[in-house]
Amino acid sequence: MSPLPSTETRLPPSQPPKPASARTRDRGSSELRLIAAVGEVLARDGFAGLGVNAVAKQACVDKVLIYRYFGGLPELVRAWGGSGSFWPSVAELLGDDPQAVLTLPTAERWTRFLEIFIDSLRQRPLTVEILAAEVAAPGELSRILDAEREAWGAEAARVLGGPEFARRTHLNALTLLVILGIQMLIVRSRHTAVFSGIDVQTEAGWAQIKTAVAATARDLFAADPAQP
Repeated sequence: MSPLPSTETRLPPSQPPKPASARTRDRGSSELRLIAAVGEVLARDGFAGLGVNAVAKQACVDKVLIYRYFGGLPELVRAWGGSGSFWPSVAELLGDDPQAVLTLPTAERWTRFLEIFIDSLRQRPLTVEILAAEVAAPGELSRILDAEREAWGAEAARVLGGPEFARRTHLNALTLLVILGIQMLIVRSRHTAVFSGIDVQTEAGWAQIKTAVAATARDLFAADPAQP
């Protein structure tokens, strides 16, 4: 007589726990996806559509990871704002040889910084869309990005200003006006080709603006520093 089939339940072999290095890689990957998802949701839906569920869905992860890894949505937005994806860091704007830039005469240093700022911002279409969304719907989350840029401005002034900026304190405000003007021109260039006779959608147009920045710097820093 044939033996009866065994009724013993066969359990699948248990999976060994992931090593710590694998868990670290998984967390790192999830964090990067969540940080990137913030920008993607902002560009698509603006600040009004930025929420825990939307970001988690965009990143294809469970929303609980936002709280586990970052503490909440505001902290995640802050991490994205400081990641370099949103705003060019001062180190990026100093280029490959920062010491060479820092030793330039003030006029050349100011010009180089603003020229690289123009190029860096134009290469961030996602940031440009978010700058436009900020104007339309400011709120708590947009103020977090404001704080990140305020810290950036303080660092830029400390690193690039030098003694001339300390003597002529109005130069900080003037630099702010130029940076804001650059931002608004880039935002306007999304839908407006020609602004005040300059084609802000072409390299030739932005070359004109860079030439104007350089000429302004030469005139500005050639002035007697004892004068306001």
